[in-house]
Amino acid sequence: MRLKKTVNSVAQKTIKTTETHPVIDITDAHEIRTLCVLLTIDAVVSYRSVPRILELFKLRMPLKLQWVPHFTSVINWSLRLGLGLLNQVRPITKPWIAIIDHSIDIGTKKALVVLRVSVDSLSDRGSAIQLKDCECIGLKISEKVTGETILSELEDIFSLAGRPAVIIKDADATLNKGVRLWSEKQENSVPTINDISHTMANALKIQFEKTIAYKHFISLASHGAKCLRQTELAFLIPPKLRSKGRFLSISKLGKWGERMLDVFAVKGSAKKGSTLDKLRTAFPGLLKSRGFIERFAFTTKTVSQVMEILKNKGLDKTSYKQCYQLSKELPRNSKVKKRLQDWLKQSFKVQKQMTSLPLLVSSDIIESLFGNFKHIIERSPQADMNRTTLLIPALCGQLDGTTITQALNHASQNDLNQWEVHNIPYTMRKKRHEFFYENDIQKTGKNNSG
Repeated sequence: MRLKKTVNSVAQKTIKTTETHPVIDITDAHEIRTLCVLLTIDAVVSYRSVPRILELFKLRMPLKLQWVPHFTSVINWSLRLGLGLLNQVRPITKPWIAIIDHSIDIGTKKALVVLRVSVDSLSDRGSAIQLKDCECIGLKISEKVTGETILSELEDIFSLAGRPAVIIKDADATLNKGVRLWSEKQENSVPTINDISHTMANALKIQFEKTIAYKHFISLASHGAKCLRQTELAFLIPPKLRSKGRFLSISKLGKWGERMLDVFAVKGSAKKGSTLDKLRTAFPGLLKSRGFIERFAFTTKTVSQVMEILKNKGLDKTSYKQCYQLSKELPRNSKVKKRLQDWLKQSFKVQKQMTSLPLLVSSDIIESLFGNFKHIIERSPQADMNRTTLLIPALCGQLDGTTITQALNHASQNDLNQWEVHNIPYTMRKKRHEFFYENDIQKTGKNNSG
C-alpha cells in the first residue's frame, strides 16, 4: 500500500503526456531512493532484484528514470533508513507501552528489541495492532545476555525514548531480571505485564507436558505422521509440533485430535484397505485416549478463545468479564484455570490504575516483526546477525517519502560504518575470510612484513 501511494504520488507530479501513453518521469534522487527502499521493505524484493526491476520497467513500461542505482546502494539506503529512524527516537507526550523481547539466536548473536506503542493504538484500530502502529525505539546486539546487560541496554534506550507507562514482555527469567533491575532504579516503578500468549503456553506446558496421557498422545501422533507421510492420506497428518515453544501453538493439535475422534467413531471393523482401516493402522488405539483428547482439546480451545478476545479487544472491564467467565468452564483442578484467573486479576489491576482504554496485553506484534526480519535474513546463504539487523526499525511504522528522506538525513554512510564497528565487530563471513587468509599465509610462508 505504501509503495502504491509513493508511485502514485510521484506519477501525479511527473507525468508527461505523449501521443501514445503518459510517461512517468522520475528524476529526483529522493524519489528514486524512496522507490528502491519501499521495493525492498514493502514488496519484499531482494536487493539485487531492485535494479533489475527498474531496468525492466524502463524497457517495458512508460517509466523514465534518470539513473538506476547499484544494488549495494539499495542495501546502504535501507540500512541507513533503519539507523536514521533509531537516531530520531525522542520522548513523546502521550502515554505509551514498551514491548520488549529478544530475537531468536542468529549465528552466535541475538537482538534485544524494544517497540513503542501508544496506549490508545488498540482502541483506535479496533482490532489487533499492526506493525504500522509501532515504533522501534531500541535495538541492541549481544552475545552474552544477563540481567545486568539488559539493565544497561534498557537504560540507554529509555534515556532517549522516555519512560513507558507499562512494559509487556514474556516470562523469560533473564528478561524478567533485567526489567526488574531497571524498574527498581526508577523513582516510581513501572508496572509490567507478562504476555498472554507465553503465560498461557507456560500454563498448558505445566498441566500437560509431564503426564503419561499427553506423552502417549504425542507419541501416537508422531507414529501416525510417519505412516501417512508421502501417502495419499498425508493431508490428515497431525500439525507439526515445534521443538521450541511448541505450546504456543498447541491448540492446533487439540483441534486435530478432536476431529480425528469423530472420524474414528465408527462401530465395527473397517473394510480392509479403506481409509478408516489405514487410519486405524497409523493411529492404533486412538479411541482409547478419547477422554484425554477431549479434555486437552477443550482446554486449548478455551485458551484460544480467551487469547482471541484479549489480542483483538485488549483488556478492560468487558473483556475481563468475558475471559473470566470462560475460565470458569475449565475443570476445578485445572492448573490452566488457576494461572489464567491469576493473570486476569493482576493485569486488570494494572489496566484500572493506568487507563480507561482497553490495554494491550500481547507481544505478538514483536514476534511478527522477528518473523518478517527472519524471512529477509534467510536470503543469505549463511545466516548471521549482521548489519542487516538495522532493517528491523524500518519494518515498523508508516513509511512515506518524507519519512524516508528525513531518516536518511539523520544517518550518513559514515554513521552506518561506525554503528557496524561498534555493534557487530565481526560476522561469520568476516571470520571465514580471516581464517582462510591466515591459512594461506601459513602455507605459503608469507607474513605481513614480507
